Amino acid sequence: MLTRKQHELLLFINERMKESGIPPSFDEMKEALDLASKSGIHRLITALEERGFIRRLPNRARALEVVRLPESMAGFNHPRKFSPSVIEGSLGKKPPEPVRDAANSPVAIPVMGRIAAGVPIDAIQHQTHTISVPPEMLSGGTHYALEVKGDSMIEAGIFDGDTVVIRETNTATPGEIVVALVDGEEATLKRFRRKGASIALEAANPAYETRIFGPDRVKIQGRLAGLIRKY
Repeated sequence: MLTRKQHELLLFINERMKESGIPPSFDEMKEALDLASKSGIHRLITALEERGFIRRLPNRARALEVVRLPESMAGFNHPRKFSPSVIEGSLGKKPPEPVRDAANSPVAIPVMGRIAAGVPIDAIQHQTHTISVPPEMLSGGTHYALEVKGDSMIEAGIFDGDTVVIRETNTATPGEIVVALVDGEEATLKRFRRKGASIALEAANPAYETRIFGPDRVKIQGRLAGLIRKY
């Protein structure tokens, strides 16, 4: 699942490549996404590369290759001039009104308490209430939501006070953001990695260290499927 800015940047790069065959410069990307500095673009590029959407070609300046597009962008395969308004809420443009029908009706999922994006807190609580989410955010299977506390995942676009939508599963692929239960009593939201036979829970904030655990100490409770933010 891409954040809004990651989605916007991927679309911008893809459209520029189709128009000119040359990737946009970091200054052009910064201006298109209305960011204050190029460091934000570097973080977005790294996130897209980690998720397998783009590839940086070695030994070539401004060399980016779009490897794949998310399913929600499957309709952008025909050539046309780039228009930021196609991204919901992007760049100050008002998105078109959605077509409402039964298939697009919001889906209610349970909110199971709070999850730490920082030092682990108590394990996932019982259901506190429900929230409605767009059906396209749910990829099949059972989902639940958690309220985020802490700032250890800010470079992945997850902030204190956000609500994350989680697809329930007990497996994960390295690089995915997961809900991990440590020692059966502490739950945390981190990026899943493997270090030999051990499991690494990696923050997306340089202020936090990566924590290493034996495989019997960590149980995966779900993978990140989406994010909801209130302004």
